[in-house]
Amino acid sequence: MTATQDQPNTSSSTASTGDSALAVKDLWKIFGDRADKIIGTPDADLTRKELQTKTGCVAAVKDVSFDVAPGEVFVVMGLSGSGKSTLVRLLTRLIEPTHGSVQMGGEDITSADDAKLRELRRKHVAMVFQHFGLLPHRKVIDNVGFGLEVRGENRQARRNRAQEMVDLVGLSGYENSYPDQLSGGMQQRVGLARALAADPQVLMFDEPFSALDPLIRRDMQNEVIRLHEEVGKTMVFITHDLAEALKLGDRILIMRDGEIVQVGTPDQVVGAPADDYVRDFVSDVPKSHVLTLRWVMRQPQPGEGEGGPALQADRIVRDAAREVLAAHGPVRVFEGDELVGVVDDEDILRVVVAEEASQS
Repeated sequence: MTATQDQPNTSSSTASTGDSALAVKDLWKIFGDRADKIIGTPDADLTRKELQTKTGCVAAVKDVSFDVAPGEVFVVMGLSGSGKSTLVRLLTRLIEPTHGSVQMGGEDITSADDAKLRELRRKHVAMVFQHFGLLPHRKVIDNVGFGLEVRGENRQARRNRAQEMVDLVGLSGYENSYPDQLSGGMQQRVGLARALAADPQVLMFDEPFSALDPLIRRDMQNEVIRLHEEVGKTMVFITHDLAEALKLGDRILIMRDGEIVQVGTPDQVVGAPADDYVRDFVSDVPKSHVLTLRWVMRQPQPGEGEGGPALQADRIVRDAAREVLAAHGPVRVFEGDELVGVVDDEDILRVVVAEEASQS
């Protein structure tokens, strides 16, 4: 689908508003002997396979830069081996970068000494992994409060905070249960509560729902959306699942062989894929479920749509379809208070028909 107006640059990796909660610049991770000697040489321009053949080194993450805005849900997506899980570990130096910088809330993670790094990990960032990592001999409330215990907070304060988080994630009544008494989805809720208990600036998720059954996975995705609406935390979410990325992400970074292929909002990734790799990824996505009206609207003729309904340009096509089809003429489309286009039955049906044709 081609938009009728100029679209934002989908290759941009800069958050759109506010100071960055997370800023990554020129980040590399090369595994192998003398890995630090490769950057800045012609070998750095080799493909991953060529580099490995020539030097025995593997470039897991290659010259990655992006910003994440405060309160943004930023999804990093890619197939197995794309470098996404290595990337999230570099952000907190669970793996040491070969080159580049990571700043979180203005603090330089890559140059922090051990004491500063411990403080950042305890107070400013929390991680949720696929494997829950719960302490089997501790009750739910004690698992949730464990990070606060490590920080040295007194027992009553951490239990009060843990109870708040247990209630927040919908586990009220299970405070005194043990992990093996809970379902997989409930255990992951404990992991979410534990991460939130420390009140971090940034939450990082490394494929947290990959091992869950599809229905439980959907429930947990909805839980993340609900929690984000309630607490507004900055989130970096790693996944290999496109549907999950499109559902959760304000913006999506797609990786292949350690490099960035595209960064954009869900509608940018679906509406203007950067290359054939991304185009193949999104080929089966129902366009009307992702594209917004700005992708299907057209320039209005003088007086067109006046007196009729008005919709915002960021409305999803599927959600706007009923109002557009019910209107007696073109519907005006606005960006805030500015008229930017009109959309009518044909514009909506063009998307739907193309969608049905691609799935037949």
